[in-house]
Amino acid sequence: MEEVVVLIVGAGPAGLATAACLSQLSIPYVIVERENCSASLWRYRTYDCLMLHLAKEFCELPHMPFPVDAPTYIPKNMFIKYMDDYIEHFNIQPKYLTRVESSTYDSDGKFWSIMARDMANGITVNFKTKFLVVASGANSVENIPLIPGLQDFPGEAIHSSCYKAGKSYSGRNMLVVGSGNSGMEIAYDLASHGANTSIVIRSPLHIMTKELIRLGMTLAHHLPLKLVDNILVMMANFIFKDLSRHGITRPKIGPMVLKSETGRSAVIDVGNFGLIKKGIIKVQGRVTDIKGNIVQFEHGNESSFDEIVFATGYKSTANIANFFNHFQK
Repeated sequence: MEEVVVLIVGAGPAGLATAACLSQLSIPYVIVERENCSASLWRYRTYDCLMLHLAKEFCELPHMPFPVDAPTYIPKNMFIKYMDDYIEHFNIQPKYLTRVESSTYDSDGKFWSIMARDMANGITVNFKTKFLVVASGANSVENIPLIPGLQDFPGEAIHSSCYKAGKSYSGRNMLVVGSGNSGMEIAYDLASHGANTSIVIRSPLHIMTKELIRLGMTLAHHLPLKLVDNILVMMANFIFKDLSRHGITRPKIGPMVLKSETGRSAVIDVGNFGLIKKGIIKVQGRVTDIKGNIVQFEHGNESSFDEIVFATGYKSTANIANFFNHFQK
C-alpha cells in the first residue's frame, strides 16, 4: 500500500495542470496514466491539421504561459510540445501504463483506497490517499450511431479519432457524418486534398470565426452573455450572410449562452463554409439507410461513397462512475 496525499488519475492537460499547482504549493502527489504517454488523446487521436480553436491566452496551463512568439492559435504539434515542456518544467513524473480498476472510500478514516494495475507487468498497485482527483477526461469511447446497413458498408467507416489527413483520400467519394468542429475541419481537409466530400448537418449550428469567439470570450468578462451573443450573431450574419439555402440554420439561442447551458460549441470556420457555398463540400441531411455503398438521406437524396468518417463525438463514459462505484457515504 503506497500512501499519498493526492492521487491524480490521468496525465492529460487537466491532470498535468493539477500536478503543477500542487507542486507550487509543495503538496505531495502521485499521478497515474493508463496510456504509455501524457496527453494521449492529443498525440494519437487527433487529425494532423488540428489547431486550438481558442486563442492561446485561454488555453495556457497554470504557471507557464505559451512562448511570446507562439501564434495566437496553437497547432496540434506545438501544443503537444508545450505539454512536454510543462512536464519537464514542473518535474511531473506520471506512472504510465497504470490503470485504476477500483476505488473505495473509508468514511470513518476519510481516505480513499485505490486498486490499480501496472499494465507492463500485471502487478496490482494499491494506493491510500486523502484526496482523489479524477482527470481522465470524457473523450474515451467513440460514438458511432446505429445506422441500418452500416455493418454491410463495403468501404472503410472510421471514427474521427482515427482520421489523420486527407491526402490519402484524394479522388475518393467521402462522407463526413457530424457537423461540429471536428466534422467541419475534416470535411475541409478532405476537400482541400481533392476528395469528393459531403457532410451531414442534422441540427442548427452557429458559424463563427476564431476572431469572433476570441472577442466573445473577452466581452463575456464585462457584459451579459445575451448581449455578447447579440453582438456575435450580428457580426456573423454580416460575414457569412444567409446560409439557409445551403442547408445551414442558426439555433435560436446565441452561441455563448448555448455553450454555457448545453456545452455545445459554435463551429469555427477554417474555410469550409466558402467551399460549401461553392458546392465543393455538399451538405446532406440525416442518414436514414445504407445499402451497399449507397447512403440514403432524408428527403429521398442518396449517393455512393467509398469511405465514411463519423465525427459524431464521444459517449458520456462511465469513468467517474467506475471510480466511485464502491463509494460509501
